[in-house]
Amino acid sequence: MLNLATLPDYTLLQWLVISTFPVFMLAAAASDAASMRIPNWLTGTLALAFPIAAAGTAMPLEALGWHGLVGFAALLVGMGLFATGWIGGGDAKFFAATVLWLGPDQVLAFTLISTVLGGLLTLFLLSFRKLPMPGPLAAQGWIMRLHDPKEGVPYGIALAAGGLIAFAQSGWLAGAA
Repeated sequence: MLNLATLPDYTLLQWLVISTFPVFMLAAAASDAASMRIPNWLTGTLALAFPIAAAGTAMPLEALGWHGLVGFAALLVGMGLFATGWIGGGDAKFFAATVLWLGPDQVLAFTLISTVLGGLLTLFLLSFRKLPMPGPLAAQGWIMRLHDPKEGVPYGIALAAGGLIAFAQSGWLAGAA
């Protein structure tokens, strides 16, 4: 049972910062699973929420600069991967917006975790796509897209899961305590 007395004594702003990132991660994963797309408005809003959260939590300017630098570098890497056809454009932008939030301390962990989870997701989908589709599930368009071997992999699911795992270890949570 949840004991309210043991919850950290966060301010409203800290609760908003702590909840904003996970909400966007879950929304991106759900969108990618349902439609094989991560909307630009979602990624853009996530990126725009970062400086607001940083200012509201008094992130030092040096840290803000490093977050911006690794976020920009992630965008360049993501666009390179998109240009080669390895990932979708939404995944590239979502990767960069997530790295912007996580910063230099978590970028490597996030990338490694997301890569492993993406590989597992790919293996799962390859196996799933070989199975016959039960009738009730065949009526669900989004499940049929996931089942279609001609479709890609909704990599945003792996990126979101990796982002949530890295966020749990980030300075955002440590700084809110």
